[in-house]
Amino acid sequence: MKALVYDAVETLVYRIMPDPMPGAGQSLIKVEASGICGSDMHAFLGHDERRPAPLILGHEAAGVVVGGDLDGKRVTINPLATCGTCRACKAGRDNLCPDRMIISMPPREGAFSDYVVMANRNLVTVPDDVPLTKAALAEPLACGWHAVRLGAAALDMPLADAQCVVVGGGAIGVGAALCLRAFGATDIKVIEPNTLRRATLDLIDGFDAVEPGMIKQADLVIDGVGYAATRADATAITRPGGVIMHIGLGEAAGGLDIRRMTLQEITFIGTYTYTAEDFRQTATAIFDGRLGPLDWIEERPLADGQQAFADIRAGIVAAPKIILRP
Repeated sequence: MKALVYDAVETLVYRIMPDPMPGAGQSLIKVEASGICGSDMHAFLGHDERRPAPLILGHEAAGVVVGGDLDGKRVTINPLATCGTCRACKAGRDNLCPDRMIISMPPREGAFSDYVVMANRNLVTVPDDVPLTKAALAEPLACGWHAVRLGAAALDMPLADAQCVVVGGGAIGVGAALCLRAFGATDIKVIEPNTLRRATLDLIDGFDAVEPGMIKQADLVIDGVGYAATRADATAITRPGGVIMHIGLGEAAGGLDIRRMTLQEITFIGTYTYTAEDFRQTATAIFDGRLGPLDWIEERPLADGQQAFADIRAGIVAAPKIILRP
């Protein structure tokens, strides 16, 4: 098969790779759409020791099953493999499974390829009227769904009455904003510094895109970026008794004003990926239209992946998400 392979820092090569072979309880999926995630960009820049070269990146994917019991099924892929038997899995918090593995991290190759293998229990069937490019958004949107669900439970007021702010206008941030709306929030702002990206966000219904520095206070803040600067912004604007949900994995340290968080009893919750149930609920919300038309993606050929990554790094991509198509 052909695949886009991370061979070295800032180097992606479109070349022949061995076809993956499904095992028991698994399916071979012909990939039709695979999104570029921020974590893929971190690996591309050599900033993710969990993703050493050479490696096929990509974990936001949808496609068609080839062979086996599910032959011909259109599916979106939950890329997070878990054991199903540990305490976390049994409690429905399978995203915290100590044996969790995600495709695009060794030993599992990712979905920037013609084919990928995944366990059948990680596949969600996509209705015929839903484009697979939109179904591939289930993974990043599920991150927002999970964060909003936990944030709403931690908040000391109804979400419908809360001032909600999302930091970052990439797919994680946009997804979180759309999930906030689906959960009943009505006052939603997305902070995005890139003027080009902000112009695209202005076309999406359900929230307002604003420049950094325009928000003074919020009840619920979702950091979809995870840099020291965005954490500093989050702790500065969260009101006393408010909640910060932290999704972004931009950098590991810095930014939190622990003294203010302590004195003002600000709740900080780290949130990683999603549970299997979150993923299924997000997919359903995509299929029934609750997350909007999802027309803010840009499609490019997988063969042009190197240029797509370079353009994202250069800040010249208006769309919150680039979908690569083999």
